[in-house]
Amino acid sequence: MKKIRTVVPAVVLSLPLSLGAFACGSYDAVGNTGGAGPGTGGAGTGGGSNGGALAASGRLPCDVLEEAGLPCVSAHSTVRAIVAGYSGPLYQVCKGTASPGPSSCKGEALDIGIVNGYADAAAQDAFCTGGGCTITKLYDQSPMQNHLEPAPPGGAKPTPGNPVNAADLPVTINGHAAYGMLFRPGMGYRKLFGNGTAINDDPQTMYMVTSQHDLINGCCFDYGNAETSANDDGNGTMEAVYFGMGVIWGTGVEGGPWVMADLENGLYPGWENGQDRNISTNTPLKHDFVTAIVIGDTADKNGGKGRFALYGGDATAGTLKTMYDGIRPEKPGYVPMQKQGSIILGIGGDNSDGDGGRFYEGVMTNGVASKETVDLLQANIVAAGYGR
Repeated sequence: MKKIRTVVPAVVLSLPLSLGAFACGSYDAVGNTGGAGPGTGGAGTGGGSNGGALAASGRLPCDVLEEAGLPCVSAHSTVRAIVAGYSGPLYQVCKGTASPGPSSCKGEALDIGIVNGYADAAAQDAFCTGGGCTITKLYDQSPMQNHLEPAPPGGAKPTPGNPVNAADLPVTINGHAAYGMLFRPGMGYRKLFGNGTAINDDPQTMYMVTSQHDLINGCCFDYGNAETSANDDGNGTMEAVYFGMGVIWGTGVEGGPWVMADLENGLYPGWENGQDRNISTNTPLKHDFVTAIVIGDTADKNGGKGRFALYGGDATAGTLKTMYDGIRPEKPGYVPMQKQGSIILGIGGDNSDGDGGRFYEGVMTNGVASKETVDLLQANIVAAGYGR
């Protein structure tokens, strides 16, 4: 997302479709055909021998969503399994030289696996002596193999994305040590051509677990659907979940940070009284761990004005609030939507990269989640035990 061509100065907050074929191969931004499964590119595998233990014994986010008829087309996390039965690696760390862009590890690489459903942080610690590792691949736990690597150049930032430092965000989840992803300006990931992701006006649901901490008010701390060109292709060509202060675009009330939808050329907290500022229902989410959800519905809803919905809440307790549920922005391009199906993390659709924030897990599905399904998803996330 973006119409700015200069990076916004970093200000750290002071707050404490069409369904694609479910094929096993994939095609990435540099034209490489994916291997037979996750982890084939790593120099070694850390843990994972009993990786599916938790996933096999309990319901996980993609179980909740798929039971509601919403197939997961991407599922990314550095802290835990979020797809039942998944026993592959969660992410790849690189020790030594890591250049920006896809296939960026030029040193030694290790795939970090799963032990009893959680990331094998001990394997990372042993491999990355002194903390000198970056995360050069975030594996997709869904069948679609939408693995994320440092983003290729784009229209707003003509240089590739940098990988995050692997040890910068330690976290505890249900008593297990793990590492999230701490993003600073210049860092970002992408799957340029997503497999099975929503395109055009196809409906989709997506969420991420993030935080009020370490946000930087630049464009744009996103996870979701963006342009396959890595350029700003106009209104409605992306649809991603965003968390932050809104940069120069829309706002909620009471000072933020807010969950919004990045729909290209605007961060939308809703649409009220013909504009996107001071949306009365969109209140701040000042939590250490935040659940942020965007639902993109179709153009026929609300008498042909389209629909999108935003939900948010504390990822460690309680239920989600409906921050907005209504028509799409009354501007050209947003009805119908023109999504392209790329997958981004920590950047805007045109590789805008002046933002910062924390990422722990995220999922994209095809289809529209009901409020009942969203509530079940939130209960599942709370049960995961972030920070405990």
